[in-house]
Amino acid sequence: MDTTRHPPVLDMTPEGEFRDAAPPKPPTALDRVLGRVGGIALLVAVAAGGIVLAALAITFAALVLPVLIVAGAIGAGSIWWRIRRMKRQGRAVPFVVIRR
Repeated sequence: MDTTRHPPVLDMTPEGEFRDAAPPKPPTALDRVLGRVGGIALLVAVAAGGIVLAALAITFAALVLPVLIVAGAIGAGSIWWRIRRMKRQGRAVPFVVIRR
């Protein structure tokens, strides 16, 4: 592919007037097929991107879930231990309900 830049071509008549640009060529069957294939390829790329995002979300959830389970177990163990200690000392276990 030629990557050098060329100046624009100005097509003028001998009288100094500009000529109209050549009319565009009608699309051929190959142009229509390539356009359709390109559209399908773009649709497949967008669908693949969506699948990748879904996979990343599932991976993130799979990595965070064990951390949540361990944190919940530590919190439950801490509350259980405090209630057990308070019962051994003969104190009432306070439950607070906050109403708004």
